[in-house]
Amino acid sequence: MKAFKWSAILLVAAVLVISAGSGFALWRYANTPGSRLDRQIVFAITPGEAFDTLISRLKHEGLISTPYKFKIWARLKGADKKLKAGEYHLTAAMTPNEILGVLVDGKSYLHHLTIPEGFNLKQIAAEIAAQGLGDSQAFLELATDPKTASKYEIKNQSLEGYLFPDTYLFPKGVPAATIIDKMVHRFKEQFSPQWHARARELHMSVHEIVTLASIIEKETGDPAERPLISSVFHNRLKRKMRLESDPTVIYGIKDFDGNIKRRHLTTRTPYNTYVIRGLPPGPIASPGRAAIKAALYPADTSFLFFVSKKDKTHHFSTNIREHNRAVRKYQLRRRSKPKS
Repeated sequence: MKAFKWSAILLVAAVLVISAGSGFALWRYANTPGSRLDRQIVFAITPGEAFDTLISRLKHEGLISTPYKFKIWARLKGADKKLKAGEYHLTAAMTPNEILGVLVDGKSYLHHLTIPEGFNLKQIAAEIAAQGLGDSQAFLELATDPKTASKYEIKNQSLEGYLFPDTYLFPKGVPAATIIDKMVHRFKEQFSPQWHARARELHMSVHEIVTLASIIEKETGDPAERPLISSVFHNRLKRKMRLESDPTVIYGIKDFDGNIKRRHLTTRTPYNTYVIRGLPPGPIASPGRAAIKAALYPADTSFLFFVSKKDKTHHFSTNIREHNRAVRKYQLRRRSKPKS
């Protein structure tokens, strides 16, 4: 009987020693870098991906050395059920424990999305698709839905003009609604209480200011001219003159091919400011901060006309006679020169 007891004790002791040894070996594995190589790898977890598949890919990428140990360690920590979909920056120089920590925390790799000043909704949607952040059509459908504009208390049928041009950071697979929310809130942050007060001084709504700013943005070649261009449009609006802005005409042309023709200038559309009086019904692009500021604070001038000098700047005139001379000087004469 005594021999049996001693045998049992020795067996238990052996099991404990083996277990302790195995436990220590597993702990050492989990806290030892898989390699000295610090080569960074973008590792993506897709929604619903099987844990075994994920482990196989980690092994294939050289991020872990012993898949079964990684699996056991993850299950002991309860991490196998907590991994989050996304893109992550991992290296083989990380320990398995550190890799698990990154995948559980869900701090995924963020992609830069830069939207230049003057981009319209279609261009923004195309850039989102180009950066692999979403489907352009899905984004456009949401951004042009009147319910979306209403959600943000925007008095327009779409979000045109209200997606603020800036650089943003988003993870891959981000919903279109999240991108829109971030961009609209950035616009609201920029449009300060002081700017709201200034719009009231001008007897203009925020929507009218953004609409005017978008036209200024598209007409500007030299940033220093924004307040001057703004003054022309403000002066015309006060005199109830047509704005006669080519960018608004272009915006109203479906499938514009890049060549504006005389018939375009005479075709009535809601955006043809050669035909309609006042501002078009909404913005034609996303104006930046400088263009919005110019719409709010135009230069103090008597200018009513401007014409391109073909060097990104304009000649500004106070009357039609001077303007026609400038047109002949900077536009007509250059067109009549023979090709070299």
